[in-house]
Order: sequence, then C-alpha cells, then structure tokens
Amino acid sequence: MSKKNRLVLGIETSCDETGIAIYSDKGLLADTLYSQVAMHAEYGGVVPELASRDHVRKIIPLVKQCLAQAKLNTSELSGVAYTAGPGLVGALFAGASVARSLAYAWQIPSIGVHHMEGHLLAPMLEATPPSFPFIALLVSGGHTQLIHVKKIGDYQLMGESLDDAAGEAFDKTAKLLNLGYPGGPALARCAEGGDPERFTFPRPMTNRAGLDFSFSGLKTFALTTSQQHELDPQTRADIARAFEDAVADTLAIKCKRALQQSGLSTLVVAGGVSANKRLRHTLNSMCDEQKATVFYPRHEFCTDNGAMIAYAGYQRLLAGEHDELSIQVRPRWPLSELQPPQLS
Repeated sequence: MSKKNRLVLGIETSCDETGIAIYSDKGLLADTLYSQVAMHAEYGGVVPELASRDHVRKIIPLVKQCLAQAKLNTSELSGVAYTAGPGLVGALFAGASVARSLAYAWQIPSIGVHHMEGHLLAPMLEATPPSFPFIALLVSGGHTQLIHVKKIGDYQLMGESLDDAAGEAFDKTAKLLNLGYPGGPALARCAEGGDPERFTFPRPMTNRAGLDFSFSGLKTFALTTSQQHELDPQTRADIARAFEDAVADTLAIKCKRALQQSGLSTLVVAGGVSANKRLRHTLNSMCDEQKATVFYPRHEFCTDNGAMIAYAGYQRLLAGEHDELSIQVRPRWPLSELQPPQLS
C-alpha cells in the first residue's frame, strides 16, 4: 500500500450486520452499519440464507453512503479489507465477492481479515488505546476466549469455552425465559429488575485450575430453576439476574487468573457481550483490586462493525500483505493460525 493517501475501506458481513467503514492515517473517517435484527426476529434467530441475500442488497448502498460521509472518491482509496472468516459461509462470500470485485475494478490491493482479530483490535479505535502486550477476553455469541496478545498477529490462546460461548448461553437462556430476540440485550434489560439474593447460580469451572470455560451447565441450571417456579415477570427478572451475575463472576475470575499467570496488568475486553453493563462493572472492580487497567471498545464497536475490519486490514495492508486473485473464505478459522504482519 502506497505511503500516500492511505485509505482503507472495510467490509464486515460475517453474520447479520452489514458494516462498512473507512480508516486512514488520521483515524476513522466514516462508519455505517445496517442490522438485520428486525428481519431475523420473526424466526427467533439468524437465518443464514436470508442474511446472505440481505448483505448483497445492502453492501453497495452502504459503500456509497460511507464514501459520501467521508467526502471521498473511489480513486482516493488505497485498499479494501473484508471479513474472510470465521462466520456464516454465505454471508462471508457475499462480502468477499463484493470486496474483491471492487478492489479489482479500482486496481487496489485487498486483504481478508480474521473477524475475531477485528474484535480484538477494536479498542485501538479509541482515543486512548491499550499498549501491547495485554490479556484479551473475546466474548461473543460464537466465542469465549482468553488470549495473551504480544503484538498484532501474535496471539497465544490461554483458555476458551468447551461448549457454549457466553453470548450463546445468554441467547438460549433468554429464549427459555421468553424474553425475545436478540436474547443477550433482552436478558440484560430483564435482569435490571431482578433480586440478586433470590437465586444463586453456580460459577462453572472456577473451583479447578485452568482458564477454560463452560456455560452449558448454567443454561441447564436456568432451565431447571424456571421449571420449578411460576414464570411471572419478577421471577423471570430474578432468574435473569442470577444468570447474568454468574456469567460475569465466572469471566472475572478467569480474567484475574490470566492476569496473574501472565504477570500483565492490562486487560482488553471485546466482542458483543463486552457491552453488558453487569460484566463491565464486575471486571472494573476486579481490575481495581488487581491494580490492572481494563479497556473496552465503545458500545457501537462491541458488536460486528466495519470499523474494526477497516482498522485490522489497514495494519496488514500497511505491511504489504494482500490477497491473490482467488476468492477464499474460512467459516472456521482458529485465531492462533494468524501471523504478525511483516513490514516490507
């Protein structure tokens, strides 16, 4: 990527949000997002085929909107970054095909970005970003992982969920409580009115060594508790609060262990669940006790977005990385397979 006019268009289409953004040497210039939540709510979850078709409809209009927002012409762009995985294969192909076609037409390089690397680097978009190295907690509907981050691309997995991710457990628990879709935010809202003393849920895998997680048992505990009581509004709120507290405490306990084991004092929390207020309060308290500093992305960058893809792609394009002509996506793609960008 040329040293002049370094402007990268980012395209995110891993699941049910179409995110387009432009990142430059001066920072984030434009950011647009279209969410498919209303469409999928009718089905109680994401329908992959519908998601893919909607991405196809929305990408180009959002690209045009983003360029207008940044007051740029296509000739001023110097690279295109897109989510190559992990995610829904059809949704990934929708974004990758458009991104590669635009890059070919504009005669600029393109780069496929790892979706979770985008989340991991999202706090770098803030005015006061974290410094390397740090411990990262990636917590979303599809992933719950603790990672030792030495630098961009140098990631050591320390622990992960052995079954449901935390966000997935939130969604499933919300569904059994009939709280609506999307489940995570609905459960958090319901939990605000809950009595924290009425029910006590277990903190899974915290009584044994290690940094792995397990949340399927919490979901089962919530189901059993709901079957033993009449589900009036207050009981729903009390169960939601007990579940939310258990997840937040479990994540905080494991983060504390990861900080102690690594000797680091910086924690980065990213992914959709990082927007949860109860989790942030619990992690903030733990970090205060540990004399550690915790960083989060702003709320709009916790969920899927184009800004994080534009930033991650910018870093790799800057180092001279780019894709070949073939279009490839990876619905499953371990973060540990990434390598640090090598400056050319």
